[in-house]
Amino acid sequence: MVNICLIGTGRAGMIHGRNMAGKIKNARLIALCDPMEENLQKAQSELAVKYVYRNYRDALANDEIDAVVIVTPTAYHKEIAIAAAQAKKHILCEKPLTMDEQECKEIIAAAKTNNVKLQVGFMRRFDANFQEAKKVVDEGAIGDVTLIKSLTHGPSQPKEWMYDISISSGPIGEVNSHDLDTLRWFANDEVASIYAIGGNFRSPEVKENYPDYYDTVSMNIKFKSGILGAIDGAQYVQYGYDARAEVLGTKGSILIGEQGKNNVLIAQQNHQMTRSTMNSWTHLFREAYVAEDQAFVDCILEDTTPLVTGYDGMMAVKLVHAGLTSLLNNRIEYVS
Repeated sequence: MVNICLIGTGRAGMIHGRNMAGKIKNARLIALCDPMEENLQKAQSELAVKYVYRNYRDALANDEIDAVVIVTPTAYHKEIAIAAAQAKKHILCEKPLTMDEQECKEIIAAAKTNNVKLQVGFMRRFDANFQEAKKVVDEGAIGDVTLIKSLTHGPSQPKEWMYDISISSGPIGEVNSHDLDTLRWFANDEVASIYAIGGNFRSPEVKENYPDYYDTVSMNIKFKSGILGAIDGAQYVQYGYDARAEVLGTKGSILIGEQGKNNVLIAQQNHQMTRSTMNSWTHLFREAYVAEDQAFVDCILEDTTPLVTGYDGMMAVKLVHAGLTSLLNNRIEYVS
């Protein structure tokens, strides 16, 4: 068994917490940690674990804990991850790994020095549909990959801090980091250049205080191999959560995902046909999170490399910065 401590018991953290508490083979959730007493008590009332901590350093001092799942605000990822590595705890860290490439390098180095696993939470790689598409691409069924397109649209109105792109990076960081990782994964290559354009269409009331904020972005990407990429992202679309991708090859194409929540299509006497849209990423990728958590435990027990490594997490951070720099300066940004 791998004994797990969940650090961060908010909405995203509790997805991992519920998985580790009963859905993951060979895993046991034994500890919760959160500085917010209300969150901690609520999580403990549901999960009833053996240990509860307000300070993550106290949790890391517990020799019964083998691994941690870090789902805190990004600003705390570096200090917690490095401390966890030094305490010989394996690490699953939600994306983004950090907001800074150098900090990512420090986390990666700490994990390597202390011989612990470091997995970053890009759950799309564990989604059954994305995995099937990746398998088909790698088998050459659509020929050589020529163009990869990916989009993410989020329905919710941004929280106040998200309007400050120096903190959030806007949609490029908040939603498109998943798309950037998806493109790297399917291309099996590194990005050579990014050109991004965007605008604020849904939140005009914040333009005075946050003149650089954008809620919609379009990015054109070129990989070192010549493969082309296209990403679009948006926040506060309101119609529902939307995550889709397309891979075009020399001999075929693959479409991944759809806007509908299910396959129920309702036809009524007013001659209108309706279908529910996807309401949330928590619903769309529910099973992907289970597979992600299972893969983390498996890589510890089997001593294998995580599917999403610290390097993958660092490259996503690097590409987010490149995309944002391109958008703000209205120029092609070359990635070294």
